[in-house]
Amino acid sequence: MKKYTYSAKNTDNKGKWYVVDARDKVLGRIASTIAARLRGKHNPLFTPHVDTGDWVVVVNAEKVALTGRKWQKKQYYRHSGYIGSLKTITAEKLLEKRPEDLIRFAVKGMLPKNRLGRKLFKKLKVYSGNQHPHEAQQPEILDL
Repeated sequence: MKKYTYSAKNTDNKGKWYVVDARDKVLGRIASTIAARLRGKHNPLFTPHVDTGDWVVVVNAEKVALTGRKWQKKQYYRHSGYIGSLKTITAEKLLEKRPEDLIRFAVKGMLPKNRLGRKLFKKLKVYSGNQHPHEAQQPEILDL
């Protein structure tokens, strides 16, 4: 008798909603857990080429922690494509301007670099304050 490995389909995943409080959590550790949850690695139906993950809402993004001297040393880069137009910003200044982007950049770097990764990234919602507009989805609190 042959046994087959089950391959999940897009219709198999219902997708739960979770709320993560980033207050005083280390950025890399929280980002890796969120990326795994978005990808669906916690799910027994996990299939690498199918979206089997959940929706994640992150609150208190402005209160995330970095270890060591990363606030001053860690650089984020962007480039327009023109010669000499490389722009850099430190993590400390990025926290002042757009605190949500610290978590977004960290999680995006941990997702696949393809169509599926872009689809999974849209399931991440990050807010700098305590409030979020996703109460209608009845999100559960994800304790990290």
